[in-house]
Amino acid sequence: MTTAPPTRTSRIHPAWWVAAVTFLALIGAAAFRAVPGVLIDPLHEEFGWSLSTISLAIAINLALYGLTAPFAAALMERFGIRRVVVAALLVVAVGSGLTVFMTASWQLVLCWGVLVGLGTGSMAMSLVATVTGRWFVARRGLVSGVLTAAGATGQLIFLPFVAAVSTRWGWRPAALGTAAAALAVAPFVAWLLRDRPRDLGVAPYGGTVEDDVEPSRGNPARTALRGLADAVRTRPFWLLAGGFLICGASTNGLVQPHFIPAAHDHGMPVTTAAGLLAVVGVFDVAGTIFSGWLTDRADPRVLLLAYYGLRGMSLFLLPQLFGTDLQASMIAFIVFYGLDWVATVPPTLALCRQYFGARAPVVFGWVFASHQVGAALAAFGAGVVRDVTGSYDGAWYGAAALCLVAAALSISIRRRPSSPATTLPVEPLPAAADQAHG
Repeated sequence: MTTAPPTRTSRIHPAWWVAAVTFLALIGAAAFRAVPGVLIDPLHEEFGWSLSTISLAIAINLALYGLTAPFAAALMERFGIRRVVVAALLVVAVGSGLTVFMTASWQLVLCWGVLVGLGTGSMAMSLVATVTGRWFVARRGLVSGVLTAAGATGQLIFLPFVAAVSTRWGWRPAALGTAAAALAVAPFVAWLLRDRPRDLGVAPYGGTVEDDVEPSRGNPARTALRGLADAVRTRPFWLLAGGFLICGASTNGLVQPHFIPAAHDHGMPVTTAAGLLAVVGVFDVAGTIFSGWLTDRADPRVLLLAYYGLRGMSLFLLPQLFGTDLQASMIAFIVFYGLDWVATVPPTLALCRQYFGARAPVVFGWVFASHQVGAALAAFGAGVVRDVTGSYDGAWYGAAALCLVAAALSISIRRRPSSPATTLPVEPLPAAADQAHG
């Protein structure tokens, strides 16, 4: 017998308020993510640190941003979304604020790399997957697109601010401003964010009370590691993780931190280059939301094929577009790259739900970890390429070729029925299958 949904009704379902405050939290976390590309040159000029050294701190930040995600998803299962997000925002604020006192490169790695990486990683895509999985049954693709776009919105808001402040008053006030942004969001999260629909006496949006699954009470680390151990036995996990690794390398790892110094190498003012990245943020919002809408209606594998393939072709063209003057061709690249920036997230998350069911948030956390490992490798590697060759061209061409590989990986995922799985493993690798039958 099916249990009747709660009788409480309201004009606006509480799930939308939870999505709104989650969007706000992600914007606050995105504040610091707008800083690295703007501050590479000021830090290099003030302390004399090489681009490789500064890129190492960025790489550690990006790696921890991803590797924290699956454990954060498990922590949210154990302790609740609200507690984890508030703690994460406070860690981001502390890490950002302490950078103003640093005098050595190891302090940059500690504050900028470790603290901020852990804090932002405790939210990010694991938060998106958890909120959409708990609060929504209908419109999941659309909501995941909107929440993913929060990072781009934060970039849109803070990039011009950080560039203007650092140009006029130095990088320290800019870092303090981003710390203040994270602190300002924390009270709203503590006040408005709720862990599960049952806390407010409602069913998930578009679902019934049976869709509000009982939270896991196990050890968070064990939950995260068990999710990984099961997922690695399946072919879809490796194909999704491989594609997402390249996604991170070609966006957060390469373009976000290195576009501004690359443009500056060609004589473009820092504020102009920062403004272009802000425009990426504008179109990223539209592109990601539209991608979420498409994900509810189209084959996610085909969407990923198109997104990665077109991204690769655009990166092949980028080195010829840089110059002292802003040309229409560069604006066209920025608009396209904005539309494509994280449009990959809704279809990737949808495929995780199809193949891994209730464990999708944790498994997607590991897929997202591969995204940030790719970002970390690209962030450090691009700095080394620039130091060794005196140009970023090799980094752009390498990322372009990898994007074409990601397109091939994505379309190689076998089609699966639309009803989500509830258990693992799914489609085991040959070795795992042989072991299971041995």
